[in-house]
Amino acid sequence: MTGLVTYGLRAFGLKAALVLAGLASAPAQAQQTDILALGDSLTQGYGLIEQEGFVPQLREWLAERGHDVRVVNAGVSGDTTAGGLSRVEWSLTPEIDAMIVALGGNDLLRGIAPEVARANLDGILQVAAERDLAVLLIGLTAPGNYGAAYKRDFDAMYPELAEEYDAVYLDDFFAGLRGPDGGMPDAARFMQPDGIHPDATGVARIVETVGPKVEELIERADTQAGSDGG
Repeated sequence: MTGLVTYGLRAFGLKAALVLAGLASAPAQAQQTDILALGDSLTQGYGLIEQEGFVPQLREWLAERGHDVRVVNAGVSGDTTAGGLSRVEWSLTPEIDAMIVALGGNDLLRGIAPEVARANLDGILQVAAERDLAVLLIGLTAPGNYGAAYKRDFDAMYPELAEEYDAVYLDDFFAGLRGPDGGMPDAARFMQPDGIHPDATGVARIVETVGPKVEELIERADTQAGSDGG
């Protein structure tokens, strides 16, 4: 009996050692990436039930592609770039690894000067840079009704700031609704009755375009985290 007990203990010890060795050699599980989506009603999901909004659809799109990502909805309906700047500091809680910035639509609707909007976006990107956070900056295209100079300056601020801060960049939040020639002849089919906010199908098309950029953002966030840790 004593021999059997001794054998059993040895066998148990061997199994435990093998289990521990297996755990030690197993690849580390990828950590969750926490992303703040700082935006306005387009980010918030205005006029849609929760699961149809931009952030929930983006979460689902990323999950389907194997990403362990938490996207925090920091979209506030009616917010301008000034509003985003005023709340970015406290919105960036310690666990946030990266940020999506999608602001400027309400600046356009109010005719706010491009240089003012640019200064606000610059301030938001400065905060992210100070915290060493990867950023995806999503632009918008101004209509022509404010004049050629306004359109030129507004459209230019996004790519110029993205280059200055080395941000991941998408030129237009509505890029997914554009046709092959860059026009939007059928965009009305994907909009709510107000003609400003996309419906659920429109959001899905937008996410298909934004999603790959967010994957690039995740990769950059992971790289920066590895550099900080190393």
